[in-house]
Amino acid sequence: MLDDDPHHRAPARERPSVSIVMPCYNEAGRLRQAIESVADQSFNDYELIVVDDGSTDDSPRLLEALAKQFSFLHVVSQTNQGQAAARNHGLQAAKGRYIAFLDADDEWHPDFLRLMVEALEQTPDAALAYCGWQNVGLPGPRGEPFVPPDYENAQKLETFLRSCRWPIHAALTRVERIREVGGFDASLSSGEDFYLWLQIAPFHRLVRVPQVLAFYHHGHEGVQITRNLLRIALNHAHIQRKFLNQHPMLAHQLGRARRRELIYGELKRYAFQAFWDRDLTTAQPLFRRLLGVGYFSIPELKYLLPALLPAPLFQRMVLERDEAGAS
Repeated sequence: MLDDDPHHRAPARERPSVSIVMPCYNEAGRLRQAIESVADQSFNDYELIVVDDGSTDDSPRLLEALAKQFSFLHVVSQTNQGQAAARNHGLQAAKGRYIAFLDADDEWHPDFLRLMVEALEQTPDAALAYCGWQNVGLPGPRGEPFVPPDYENAQKLETFLRSCRWPIHAALTRVERIREVGGFDASLSSGEDFYLWLQIAPFHRLVRVPQVLAFYHHGHEGVQITRNLLRIALNHAHIQRKFLNQHPMLAHQLGRARRRELIYGELKRYAFQAFWDRDLTTAQPLFRRLLGVGYFSIPELKYLLPALLPAPLFQRMVLERDEAGAS
């Protein structure tokens, strides 16, 4: 019986404090784990809106069953349009004063909502709270718990223009701050969270919760967007340029040299990350882009110039160099 279920709660108030938005596309294998991490929260004044993005697996049937089990769960459906559109759909349905995002491969510490809500309520002029996280399943330092620094400093704009500073499920935001920038840009095939935070964080106060409260699980089956490094790198640069075009005064304050370093320095980082991982189909077009804009040092030309060759020759040259170095 539902009344005996420790996760069962009385129906949420007409306007809960927190609305949690979860996009879902073919996530039947992970939905229950993510939803139970919501049910286990020590703070319980929330609603969870799961947007089924045209799933073709067992997700719709499972969501129907879970909605009967968990009174806080509301399910909405749309034809497949992508994560950004799904999150926007969830935002339209949200009734909370605060917004959190959780994907089906994410989990929270049981005190995530309590501590994040407390941080915002104790800092009324803050737009959002952010916390530490852990990428579970990655080897070495990338899998270690990480607590980000305090970003309230003179380099705040440059920090957020350079890269996304936290995963989407490691923040809690006032709903008006998200709605006033129009939510997510659904035209982006990746980096939509980077663009959202970039439109909010430089212009508002932030509050840090210095604890690891958010967890992302790597190593599951299925294609993760983070594996498409080329698309991510190009979208990243596109977002940076788009933001600067929208804020010409900020672009002017940064100056041309600094703008180039922020945009093409990140592109170079992606390019060499791919190259050293021998993801040459990603590295080659990024090397060509760096050559085209003239952003390189003379020693780097030994890596960049071969990228002008046809792809098979470029790959053969790199692999032959590897073999020679190993012999």
